Amino acid sequence: MRHRIRKKTFNRSTKHRKALLHNLARDLFLYGEIKTTQAKAKEIKRLADKLVFEAKKGTLESRRELHKFFGKRDVVNALCDKIVPVMKDRQSGFTTLAVLGRRRGDNSIMAKLELIAKPKNLGTFKKEQG
Repeated sequence: MRHRIRKKTFNRSTKHRKALLHNLARDLFLYGEIKTTQAKAKEIKRLADKLVFEAKKGTLESRRELHKFFGKRDVVNALCDKIVPVMKDRQSGFTTLAVLGRRRGDNSIMAKLELIAKPKNLGTFKKEQG
C-alpha cells in the first residue's frame, strides 16, 4: 500500500531525482515551458507553484530560500523580477499542463508544462557571450 507516500521516485536515487527536478524547474522558469513525460510534469507543477508562491513574498529571506534551491542567482532574479510581476494578481495555479500525446519510442504520455502568464522577454539578466 502507498499510504502517506506523496512524491514519485522515478526509479532514481535521491540525488539524481533532486537534480532532475531542479533542472526541469530551472528550465521552466528560463524558457516559460517544457515538454516532458506526464509523470515528471505533474511533479514539476507541484514544485513550480510552490516556488512561485515563495517568490511572490518578495523578501530577502524568500530570495535566499530560492537561491538555496536553484544554486544560481540569475534564475532567482529572473523568477523574482520578471515572472512574479506578471502574476501579481494570481494567488495560485501559476502553471498549466497540456497532454501532447504518446512518445513514439516507448509510448509514454508526453505533456507540456507552461507558465500561465509569461513576460515578453524570458531568460536571465546575464549578457549574452559571443
